[in-house]
Amino acid sequence: MDTTDRATGATALTRLELPLPRFHSGKVREMYALGDDVLMVATDRLSAFDIVFEEGIPDKGRVLTGLSDFWFDRLDSALPHHRLTADVDEMVSGVPALAEHRADLLGRSMRCLKAEPVPIECVVRGYLDGSAWREYRESGGVTGVRLPEGLERGDRLPEPIFTPATKAEEGHDENIDFDRMTERVGGSLAEVLRERSLSLYSEGAEHAAERGLILADTKFEFGHAAAPESGERPLLLIDEVLTPDSSRFWDVDRWDPGGPQVSFDKQPVRDFLEAERRAGRWDGEPPLPALSSEAVAETSERYREAYRRITGHELPEPS
Repeated sequence: MDTTDRATGATALTRLELPLPRFHSGKVREMYALGDDVLMVATDRLSAFDIVFEEGIPDKGRVLTGLSDFWFDRLDSALPHHRLTADVDEMVSGVPALAEHRADLLGRSMRCLKAEPVPIECVVRGYLDGSAWREYRESGGVTGVRLPEGLERGDRLPEPIFTPATKAEEGHDENIDFDRMTERVGGSLAEVLRERSLSLYSEGAEHAAERGLILADTKFEFGHAAAPESGERPLLLIDEVLTPDSSRFWDVDRWDPGGPQVSFDKQPVRDFLEAERRAGRWDGEPPLPALSSEAVAETSERYREAYRRITGHELPEPS
């Protein structure tokens, strides 16, 4: 089911068929083999309660790809990553069979190095919310990191903390402490992942602050790539980076600790679902109710606003 944003005329892309071998289909991204590399395409799919809606959110995939591309550009000289290019014409030139799919790929695709993902979500939190808030209320800390007493939801932490999690193919990721992470990946790699994640968070938070935003928390993924010439397997930053799907961005002028904050993500969808539950039209179990056109339009605008605020310019129109 395709969805059109009546305010912008943009149509959501929720399904994609390319003349390439597809080796993974996630909640949002499709992964294709592209020679020795990978073609990663972000659709406009949206999930809630670990279920993907039939309706898509127009421009969502282009925002996720555009923001990741923005951050990869900023990090190019500082941190190895998997992006090779986001230039669709360069991809089509290398694989002419993609020419008829150019419109679908434009602005939402990247050619990337192949990498074997490290089985850990590298989460960094500068503010207390989400699963960290729930865990703090129960234990006074998060993944073994003790925190001061009396914190409220949305409070800034004394310093950013690294709170790893397992990567779940289905359902929710599980928060784990650093010792369990070390058992899974080894002490040396765990230390490097923590150091790089905290450094990335600091850079992202500093840039966000310059744009009037708070980077409340975020998660990173890393993977080992093979270098055929040397046989080495350098550690790369992979997947998406500092997007509304992987991070909580709040407006600094609307930050008000003590309750939920206004975030630049799928908050309008969460609000819609809660309204449906309160009205007795949904019992909180699958299947999900059909999204209203208002929820779709508001969510699409929330993603585009995140792009504007972070990059300083409008999301480019497809051309």
